[in-house]
Amino acid sequence: MNLQEQIGALETGVDQLNQLIQVALAPKAAATAEPVAETAPSMDASAHSAASAEPVDQAAGSPESAEPAAEPTAGEKPTLSIARPAQNEITMTIGGQTVSLRPEQVGQLIEELANARASMTPEPPGGLPPGWRFVSTKNPVMAAQKQSNGDRLLVLRHTGHGWVPFTFSPEMVVQMYAMLTQR
Repeated sequence: MNLQEQIGALETGVDQLNQLIQVALAPKAAATAEPVAETAPSMDASAHSAASAEPVDQAAGSPESAEPAAEPTAGEKPTLSIARPAQNEITMTIGGQTVSLRPEQVGQLIEELANARASMTPEPPGGLPPGWRFVSTKNPVMAAQKQSNGDRLLVLRHTGHGWVPFTFSPEMVVQMYAMLTQR
């Protein structure tokens, strides 16, 4: 995915999150009778069809639907609830509004959140935190490419995170080789 596609995907995800926040805040705004400015720009039809999250009908009461989150009271911020009603579905509830995400939408959300997180501070911890939970991918599919400045781009396919790119300087490639081959 090139930089422009990543930016477009990130903008689409931010638009969707803004829309969810607006929906979550709408009952609060109606209760306080203060107008809420719309901050989420509308998505074009192609972006919406490729990345839309589907609302879950809580009234249907299906055993696979997530429990509805309690509506926030006045002065209380909406909370995020995440559930996994089925193997290939994640539901997210913000302020009583629930959306269901399919696997490809979960992958898109992970990618967009990772792109946004990469520019945030503070950075993730330098060492592995105690009790950190993770899923490891054994023998991942990978691709490598030499960059014009001598660096190496290594892209690994993780089963949960998708394609994860790393760029290594020539010195780091030597260190990594030594680390991986030591007995």
